[in-house]
Amino acid sequence: MQAMFSAPPAQRFIATQPWFHSLSPGLQEEVRDAVQTLQGDKGDTMLAAGTAVQGWHAVLSGLVMLHSPEARGRHSAFLGVPDGEWFGEGSAMKPEPRRYHVVALRETRLLCLPLPLFSVLRDTSLAFNQYLANHLNMRLGQAMAIIEAGRMRSPEHRVALYLSPLFWRSTRRILLTQEELGHLAGLSRQTVNRVLRTLEALRIVTLDLGRVAVVDDDALRAYLAATIDN
Repeated sequence: MQAMFSAPPAQRFIATQPWFHSLSPGLQEEVRDAVQTLQGDKGDTMLAAGTAVQGWHAVLSGLVMLHSPEARGRHSAFLGVPDGEWFGEGSAMKPEPRRYHVVALRETRLLCLPLPLFSVLRDTSLAFNQYLANHLNMRLGQAMAIIEAGRMRSPEHRVALYLSPLFWRSTRRILLTQEELGHLAGLSRQTVNRVLRTLEALRIVTLDLGRVAVVDDDALRAYLAATIDN
């Protein structure tokens, strides 16, 4: 895994954020100059539990899985973060070591907004705090769904849930591999494949070259509701 370095793609990404243009020109320049990136290969632990939190992170490209070091076995479910999304705001807001591992499920590049600037933005920018509050609310909804699915729901519900817009708001052409979906849902690849074949027969997803793509959101929502009843 490569070390952090400043990079134009990170600067371009930060400039597209909805809170960025509300900052003063001087603070915009400071943020652009400070952001860094971190490159990781598939399977790398890019940020380890127990280490000091360096800042707020976003996925520039690739896909990461967040999971607690206490999680064990196939009955655990984890959070996936695709490209274009931020994560780790809770860790950045607390004076304690990181509580979960961040593992690359494919070749991935992360952005880091350093902790001192994260704190400055929290203290000075209303737009930044509004964005942060909305993001935290989204993560809370995801966390509650994961807990409920892990305790009460069938494999069919878990797979459908991890394909739903609740987890993939930035894009609807998810293109997860079956292996990645299994990691996130905490299910064996064989179980995931069985459920996906059912979804494919219902024309909810397509399976092409090992990738899973959602093609009918309405049908996916109906299937997810049906698995709750069951």
